[in-house]
Amino acid sequence: MREMRQARFGSLFATPMLEHMWADASALNPPLREAILRHAAQHPGSAQTNVGGWHSETGLLEFCGSAGEILVRHMREMTEEATRRLYASFDRPPERLDWSLSAWANVNRTGHYNTMHTHPGATWSGVYYVDDGNSDADAEPTAIELTDPNPARTAGFFPELSNTNILFPPVPGLMILFPSYVPHAVPPHRGDRPRISIAFNVRKEPFP
Repeated sequence: MREMRQARFGSLFATPMLEHMWADASALNPPLREAILRHAAQHPGSAQTNVGGWHSETGLLEFCGSAGEILVRHMREMTEEATRRLYASFDRPPERLDWSLSAWANVNRTGHYNTMHTHPGATWSGVYYVDDGNSDADAEPTAIELTDPNPARTAGFFPELSNTNILFPPVPGLMILFPSYVPHAVPPHRGDRPRISIAFNVRKEPFP
């Protein structure tokens, strides 16, 4: 047993992620909210992983004007920072990479939700929160749920120690970024206001 104290214990195959509260959120979110709700009233949206709710067309948030342009820049900054830290974790200098980016807005009203899914064909995926959809400050917000992408680990390896689901409450101004292979879902919204988020995919070119 004394000899075993010299053994090295660590973790393999960790899943990287980055979260950040943008300082300019209080200025960005009101025009984003107005533009998204106005656009949703004029366009039917599409059915993707959303059950109910509204999913905009993908693009660069052109319908959000200058606020959308700033947010897209934030998405690119987030991607560069996460990738820089990922390379550093492997003791490698960052490479100059080319990225393609697409974003879309989501509006979930009471009872609307998003089924569990991944984003194949992308490298990083992320979400930014515009409105948590709750008038009651004490109400529990409808959090996004990220699931361990390794089902073999969650099903059979010390399940009592496994944290298989990670919840991120929709705090206005929060942006999270994670690998696009990570399964995620949004449960039925319980708030009394529209829950508004902006999701995005970033793809390293050439892919993969």
